[in-house]
Amino acid sequence: MECAVSGKDHSSGRSSGKPLATAEPAGPQATGRLLGLVGDLVEELHPGRSGRVQLGLDSQLDRDLGFDSLGRVELLYRLERAFGVSLPEALLGEAETPGDLLIAILSAEGREKPALDMKSTLGVLGAVEAAPRQAATLPEVLDWHVQAHPERPHLQLLTESGQEETLTYTELSVRARSVAAGLRERGLAPAERVAIMLPTGAAFFAAFFGILYAGGVPVPIYPPMRRSQIEEHLRRQAKILQNAGASFLIVGAEAHPVAVLLRSQVTALQAIATVEELTLSTSVKLPEAASSLATALIQYTSGSTGDPKGVVLSHQNLLSNIRAMGDQMEASSSDVFVSWLPLYHDMGLIGAWLGSLYYAAPAVIMSPISFLARPERWLWAIHRHRGTLSAAPNFAFELCLHRIDAASIEGLDLGSLRFVANGAEPINPDTIRRFTDRFADYGFRREAMKPVYGLAESAVGLAFPPSTRAPVIDQIERSALSVNGLAVPTTADDATKIEFVACGRPLPGHEIRIVDATGQELGERRQGRLHFRGPSATKGYFQNESKNRELFVEDWLDSGDLAYEAGGDVFITGRIKDVILRAGRNIYPQEVEEAVGEVEGLRKGCTAVFGSPDPTSGTERVVILAETRATDLEIMADLRRRVSEVTLDILENPPDEVVLVPPRTVPKTSSGKVRRAAARALYEEGRLGVKSTPLWWQVVRLILAGLRPQARRGLNVLASLFYAGYWWGVIFLLGGLVWPLALVLPGEGMRWTLLHYAARLAFRLLAIPVEIRGGEGLPHGGCVVVANHASYIDGLILAASVSGPLAFVAKRELAAQRVAGPFLRRLGTVFVERFDREASVQELDSVLAAARAGKRLVFFAEGTFTRAPGLLPFRLGAFIASCQAKLPVVPIALQGTRSVMRSNYWFPRRGQVKVTIGEPIRPDGEDFNAALRLRDKVRHKILAHCGEPDLER
Repeated sequence: MECAVSGKDHSSGRSSGKPLATAEPAGPQATGRLLGLVGDLVEELHPGRSGRVQLGLDSQLDRDLGFDSLGRVELLYRLERAFGVSLPEALLGEAETPGDLLIAILSAEGREKPALDMKSTLGVLGAVEAAPRQAATLPEVLDWHVQAHPERPHLQLLTESGQEETLTYTELSVRARSVAAGLRERGLAPAERVAIMLPTGAAFFAAFFGILYAGGVPVPIYPPMRRSQIEEHLRRQAKILQNAGASFLIVGAEAHPVAVLLRSQVTALQAIATVEELTLSTSVKLPEAASSLATALIQYTSGSTGDPKGVVLSHQNLLSNIRAMGDQMEASSSDVFVSWLPLYHDMGLIGAWLGSLYYAAPAVIMSPISFLARPERWLWAIHRHRGTLSAAPNFAFELCLHRIDAASIEGLDLGSLRFVANGAEPINPDTIRRFTDRFADYGFRREAMKPVYGLAESAVGLAFPPSTRAPVIDQIERSALSVNGLAVPTTADDATKIEFVACGRPLPGHEIRIVDATGQELGERRQGRLHFRGPSATKGYFQNESKNRELFVEDWLDSGDLAYEAGGDVFITGRIKDVILRAGRNIYPQEVEEAVGEVEGLRKGCTAVFGSPDPTSGTERVVILAETRATDLEIMADLRRRVSEVTLDILENPPDEVVLVPPRTVPKTSSGKVRRAAARALYEEGRLGVKSTPLWWQVVRLILAGLRPQARRGLNVLASLFYAGYWWGVIFLLGGLVWPLALVLPGEGMRWTLLHYAARLAFRLLAIPVEIRGGEGLPHGGCVVVANHASYIDGLILAASVSGPLAFVAKRELAAQRVAGPFLRRLGTVFVERFDREASVQELDSVLAAARAGKRLVFFAEGTFTRAPGLLPFRLGAFIASCQAKLPVVPIALQGTRSVMRSNYWFPRRGQVKVTIGEPIRPDGEDFNAALRLRDKVRHKILAHCGEPDLER
């Protein structure tokens, strides 16, 4: 499903076609009408192509006419509307020529109507109160459910005909153990890899867990879409099987006779079998349970057959990701997940299926082909089964807008949905607006649309938005981002604005940072490379050391994506890598370029393959730019045909456009590498083939073009280094003046006045604006001040923001420091023990004494801070002191200090700081419960103004 299509009269999301024909068409009339429709669509998809090919009933849909999988979807959609028939979804994969389509049309019945009266066969399932939190491996998760509720439905498999097959936890376990017995009987050793090349169906699920029960490692790979191309498809997958060192290959019955040819190409391959052949009725001793660190899955990034990248994921990686995603989306056994996503893709395999399995949420599964053929089936499955969760790439929402007319969804109710993840490819803000607007009439709530960010190297998920928030779209200045890498907010009426969608915040336990080209961490609204780490992160690619060296940056992983952070959210702006994301699948240009370069008549090494956004389909078009000396139109048409054939052999789909250009048109670096981004810019700006300028001027422009970004990067690095040096110089200079004066000045009030004005001067000299809001109700004495803790500079910010003495409550270790100890004591700091509970309880008396003496006690209630944004849980000390001393609590929210200086990172950056001083909150009692209530009120106030996510949830 790599390629998307455009259609006529669908921009509104509602069909504008003529009334449907209901009478069966006559043969000759049908032929002419069919070929007319095919020719029109060919011209739309590939302008000018219809005039270069001889269109007939025997024309090949892919090789001659350039139809990819989504192109076929559009064609069947138009044929069904034009002829008033319902065509079988299998036709998407089986039809090779317009003649095949004609036969299907002449034998088809009237259009399918949704079965509104059908009830879900799942019935009403009781909630499961617990989840397998102690399980360390996937088999332990399944076994836990078998013990807890053996007959609970786990999977509901939907077929094209509307029939359903239900699998309980016990049935899945029994089938999987039978497959495991067959694998062990055939000699599968622990940790050996077993490839699964099966379509969506019960056999896939049994095979996956059967491999795990047998001690093997599942390797799901892309199944063939068309029976006529099984042999070609298997040859393409040989490199993945070879890289994985697969000992076994599990295939469907239709592929088995051809798959045996692979044994000569894959060294480790011992056997090729179907699930039925592996299923044993006799019991075989299975190996001991694997450890949590054992490999549970090798996930090959889709589309990578030339240089395979198999992401190694342990049981711990998978379960950490599933638990983190589930916690963020508040998943439970009361949910129902409806999915059409392919099971060889991480979003469908881990996010949809394994996540549902873990939380005992029934999973309603339909095949990708079923969705592509009729997208409304996805929505009707949600309606019928009262689905609460689902997920899809951006193109799927566009497909629903373009392919679904009002008549086909009359009576549809999507009100049960609460979380629909939109990810796996660039997210189009306009798609979100149009989908949520159109389907609001069918009960779809805007806050159910959840733009997310993830990648296979982090299992699947990395950043999710809050579960109750509607999509956030950031409108920023285009020039500021493209020139300076700054995400400067702008207004809606800015004609040049560019929009990005907030993809949420890092999952619990995971971290994201944005760095520049030198590896220095950037502050808010600065675009850079996105690095990540966390318990879901892979340990590397299987048997691919060169790619592993590119992936790891110390203990961080490089996503290859460009992004910026704002308000705790991550916004993806583009990709550094040249991978093309096509309908949720990765396409790697290198292997296509190499193959196209071998086409006789084209200049070798002078081909660029890149993606170009297609606003109609919501995904990317695959464009091939190739140099040739040919000028004859017939020769060039033949070259385009051969390029399409070569691409089809690699990607299983033809390119969207083949552009042939004169020599020296494809831009290259000085070392001869193709500059794909520059080629894409020339294509999108319509500057291909423009008469070249004199060589000397090209050289000058090239030098200038190279100098400008180099100089800008160099100046940015120098400016950062200079600012850091200047920053510390100011701090040490003022500190050198304030420290001795604080020791000798007689009154605490004088010492705090000195510190207050010195801190204000410091931030003014450091060009860090401090905006203070509120504070009118701050008592001059006798109160408890509670602030969030985000940076090493928080104390200094409070000193600059609040006039008059403050008594910080600090860890006792600081009292013993030579420099900080005397200084803090002179400022009236109250020291407490953090780790000795008995000592802490005893020292509560000293805290209460200070409070009753009229001091303004300052607590950082989180107790610590981390580099990742977010408000940590509050400790109770400040609130117990407030209740027992009967003093009000003043909440102070600090925003922006973390970006200036993060935890364990002593390289300061420019930034803006906001200080919001709230109204005093008085305790409503003196007992423990009163302290809890007070804590929650104060934390709620701070959370509303600190601009960071809630890490307590």
